[in-house]
Amino acid sequence: MTAEPPRAAGPDRPDVAGSHVVRLDLTGRTALVTGGGSGIGRACALRLADAGATVLVLDRNVEAAKAVAAAAGGRAEGIDLAEPGAVERIEPELDVVVNNAGLQHVAPLPEFPPDRFGYLHRVMVEAPFRIVRRALPHMYDRGWGRIVNISSVHGLRASPYKAAYVSAKHALEGLSKVVALEGAEHGVTANCVNPAYVRTPLVEDQIADQAASHGIPENEVVEKIMLARAAMKRLVEPEEVAELVAYLCTPAAGFITGASLPIDGGWTAS
Repeated sequence: MTAEPPRAAGPDRPDVAGSHVVRLDLTGRTALVTGGGSGIGRACALRLADAGATVLVLDRNVEAAKAVAAAAGGRAEGIDLAEPGAVERIEPELDVVVNNAGLQHVAPLPEFPPDRFGYLHRVMVEAPFRIVRRALPHMYDRGWGRIVNISSVHGLRASPYKAAYVSAKHALEGLSKVVALEGAEHGVTANCVNPAYVRTPLVEDQIADQAASHGIPENEVVEKIMLARAAMKRLVEPEEVAELVAYLCTPAAGFITGASLPIDGGWTAS
């Protein structure tokens, strides 16, 4: 039997076979990163800038956003995504959107403040919807776009006392899948990245608080409390998340859409 000759590369078949290096070249592209002043957002902004993108860094902390934008050679804007009309100030000519901004509130359901529940949902569900809605016409016109939603292992699994965060991340997962279905014919992909606990200032503060509360060393908080259900007992580094985000913007990832990609050390395997 004669082997079929390799098909030529073309618009529907990127020339990735045989390449040992996945190259990310976003020269000429504009990328938006929300919550880009620290943690995962900062790492994503720097990684996308390193690939040649012009990065717009959004954060409530305008000084932090400016510092990251300066390091990335991009631009910054201070914005609270929960404010009505805030998204309308964001430029719509975006090629890459990384919806990363988020926050946490922990309380039992009977004691969970309804206004806080609504605030988390405005930041982590409604704002991504409004941003994507605003960006898609430009992406459709160019026939190319990448939307990466920083979800969480809590977008796939639940934990007690996190009603707002867990429900918001589950909603973000659903939104991402709808965008993937609608954007497919226009060259736009949409995916969720689902990290477990990431080494960020927010998480490190939680570790210190729990260590004091339980009277145990901080390393035991990570292993025995936070990561009790994970196989790998360490925090995820922000750069690890950023690298997966960057990969999802490569031609090699052009057929990945509507997916939820865990970086959870085996949490969801159990």
